[in-house]
Amino acid sequence: MQNVLNNLGMMIRPHFYELAMAIIATLLVIYGAEVNRMVQRQVAHWHFVFRTLVFIVVCAFGYGWLTVWFTPVLAGWLSLIPLHLLAVSTIGILFFLGFLAERKRQL
Repeated sequence: MQNVLNNLGMMIRPHFYELAMAIIATLLVIYGAEVNRMVQRQVAHWHFVFRTLVFIVVCAFGYGWLTVWFTPVLAGWLSLIPLHLLAVSTIGILFFLGFLAERKRQL
């Protein structure tokens, strides 16, 4: 069994960056609407032009920066998972993201 888990871990290991990006993108999809609502409440009384600029900064630059900056960090954290636990951890993380999406009615 250990050999099978190690082989699965070896297949996942080259894809840490893509896995990290998928996790971050999924979290942004799940929680992005809440962040947008919170920002919208803060700037609701502002002029249309300023609200639009804030929206652009938050969505394009904020979410983009978060994705670009945090993806390598998360990939580094994923690389700390022992090889024999990597496949199980990956599946667990993906199921947990599915659970979060279901709770937020994203599925």
